[in-house]
Amino acid sequence: MHILKKLAPLFIVAAATLWGLDGIILRPSLYSLPVPLVVFVEHALAFLIMLPFFIKEFKEVKKLKKGDWGAFVWIAIFGGAIGTMAITKALFYVHFVNLSVVILLQKFQPLFALFLAWLILKEKLPKKFFIWAGLAVVGGYFVTFGLKLPNFSTGEKTIAAALFSLLAAFSFASSTVFSKRAIQKINFRVGTYLRFGVTSLIMLLVVIGTGNINNINQINLHQFITFLIIVFSTGGLAIFLYYYGLKQVTASVSSICELGFPVSAILFEYLIRGNVLSWAQWIGAIILGYSIYKVSVMKKEQTKIEIV
Repeated sequence: MHILKKLAPLFIVAAATLWGLDGIILRPSLYSLPVPLVVFVEHALAFLIMLPFFIKEFKEVKKLKKGDWGAFVWIAIFGGAIGTMAITKALFYVHFVNLSVVILLQKFQPLFALFLAWLILKEKLPKKFFIWAGLAVVGGYFVTFGLKLPNFSTGEKTIAAALFSLLAAFSFASSTVFSKRAIQKINFRVGTYLRFGVTSLIMLLVVIGTGNINNINQINLHQFITFLIIVFSTGGLAIFLYYYGLKQVTASVSSICELGFPVSAILFEYLIRGNVLSWAQWIGAIILGYSIYKVSVMKKEQTKIEIV
């Protein structure tokens, strides 16, 4: 067990690499299906597989109060439904934008999380936060557009994909903020089961309301196998690996390990699709990554000050 704790950062890197694999190889193959249906099936299938384990630990659920359930509903709506639909929609623009660009923009998530913690939880933010946040925005611009100016009149898919990616980052960040409340009384395993379960119920209402449930018979064998691979790799497994590692390391170490997400995405996209970032996009990626790292370290240092 002591050895596993020492290897904790590698668990986060492994999870981040799996997420890169998901974005570049797995999820794009589902592009012919409606986005809400994709999100519903991946969550419902994962929850069905988790159900026996959930039943075994169901007594943990009794610890939850009304406010805790409210937090889980928020997590399911933003982290599960809106966030996953937004990133899936962004990744479905495979023919219009490098997928690694969409994934790199997910590094805005810690920035959104800190901003929401300031707005909702009234946590203080040092002035340096806004400097690094500004640099992160500059880096994000160069990652998305390079040295080009965005052309809104042509309806470029690059802009649409970038906006969906940022919506996903914002949604996942808000989910992170509320996760602090949700898992206070229960272990991370039950928290994971509930996230998938509540999201499945919400997405069931969405697919029924939009009529996308009728498209479920369009799922072919290859896509069903893809869903199973997602469940056992980039879905449930990746989340368990990530949370185990996160329990053992600091926020700053985690932020570095999580760079395995965009780095693996860039590598997979080059090896599989032959796409590569321009030198301007690489500079933007470095600025973005370093800015987010500084924000993460800032959060850790502030926590130490508040404790003292």
